[in-house]
Amino acid sequence: MSLWGNNDSVYSDGTIAVNLGTNTVTGTVGVVTFSTAGIKTGDVITVGTGATYGYAIITGFTSTTLSIANTANFVSGLTTVAAGAAYNISEEPVYTLGDSIYRAPESKTVGYSTSPVFTGVFGVDSVEVGVAATTAYAVPHSGWVGIMTYVDTHGNLRVKSEVLVAGGILTTTDAADDALFPDS
Repeated sequence: MSLWGNNDSVYSDGTIAVNLGTNTVTGTVGVVTFSTAGIKTGDVITVGTGATYGYAIITGFTSTTLSIANTANFVSGLTTVAAGAAYNISEEPVYTLGDSIYRAPESKTVGYSTSPVFTGVFGVDSVEVGVAATTAYAVPHSGWVGIMTYVDTHGNLRVKSEVLVAGGILTTTDAADDALFPDS
């Protein structure tokens, strides 16, 4: 298992439920089968739009169930994730899950929430780097990029980015990040 891959959206069809007691994720609506979706152990599942519920590392799977390592990176005090939760499985760097800057829930902008203040880890390919070059979300290199925005003392929106893993070839099919990093 590597610490990251090059795909920001391996699978996200349908909806899921999470049993926090048994560390299992079950497809509820529209999930074809996890075992034929290209998922592998070590992938990261983001549960809820904008990680509303949190993240986990996938440790195993069958056609209808995922096993997750633990719920340490879920929102504190969470007792259940009922059927119908959105999710995304990616190959993002697993070490970012424990980073307090990117802790769930993320409050990403358009596609995630309406707030311009957010944090998150994004897979950004070379095309997206070029398209975003003239925006506030310009990043210096393709790869896995951490973004943090905030409003300064003068009321100005500020954007900080950090290339966490530089990558020349990245598959970015997560449509939810297109507001920040359009594909063309």
